[in-house]
Amino acid sequence: ENKHEEKAADPGGAREETPAAAAMGSKTWRELAAELKLFLWNPEERTCMGRTARSWGLILLFYAVFYTCLAGMFAFCMYVMLLTLSPYTPTYRDRVAPPGVMIRPHLNGFNFAFNVSQRSTWQPYVDSMHRFLQAYDDKVQEEKNIECVAGRYFIQGGPEGEEKKACRFRRSLLQSCSGIGDPTFGYSRGQPCILLKMNRIIGYRPGAGVPVSVDCKVQKGNESDLRSVDFYPGNGTFDLMYYPYYGKMTHVNYTSPLVAMHFTDVRRNSVVPIQCSLNGKGIVNDLHSDRFLGRIIFTLSIGK
Repeated sequence: ENKHEEKAADPGGAREETPAAAAMGSKTWRELAAELKLFLWNPEERTCMGRTARSWGLILLFYAVFYTCLAGMFAFCMYVMLLTLSPYTPTYRDRVAPPGVMIRPHLNGFNFAFNVSQRSTWQPYVDSMHRFLQAYDDKVQEEKNIECVAGRYFIQGGPEGEEKKACRFRRSLLQSCSGIGDPTFGYSRGQPCILLKMNRIIGYRPGAGVPVSVDCKVQKGNESDLRSVDFYPGNGTFDLMYYPYYGKMTHVNYTSPLVAMHFTDVRRNSVVPIQCSLNGKGIVNDLHSDRFLGRIIFTLSIGK
């Protein structure tokens, strides 16, 4: 009954304060600071944060050895993995898709818009073309690369790490789009040149023995908007002698072959969407989810 009366007298059931909490509450900030200072360094026991110098030395030694072993195991695993990889050829190439394509010049996305009478609107395209074609200068190609037999793949044997030779692709092969006879690449006359190249894939042999060709057409709209396109070199094909590609580490002087598309008669003062595609055995150019696989889409807007 007495216990019941005590509980009834104290319905809130207040907790009794612990001695430690009471001691903390009764200490001043000066005393707390003194205790912290003693914890950080105790001159009587000569301990730092509760540990002696020997204790700190042992624990630091343990973690040094532990993390050294861990790092060593990681380095060993990486070393074993790298032994299985070749720096020259990818180990797995079974999921490499047929080549994508890219065009030059590539300044403001894939929209070519300029006015023939306003030089400032087409000069950036011309400057970009000249910069890109510097590696294709005839003199540079004759110094670094060799003359190859056209119409067949240039297969090179020897050790995997041996430097491979590259076939010459002279700038002059692009004829009206070389920038030699016409330094403006036709932009000053409203007849622009655009260069197309296939992306590099190590070991890939396009066309299965037959050169891959290029054609262009109006993607959507009136087909008469694009009345004439000239292709260089030849009839717009990628010669087999420039393939296969052996990688940048061994094929040091390799320059990708190009096909120049000279749009000599395009409807003026109108946005003309154009699709240029690769054609050949093993080439995929109708995949709607990838606009760069085997084809490329861009617009021409040529003003007066």
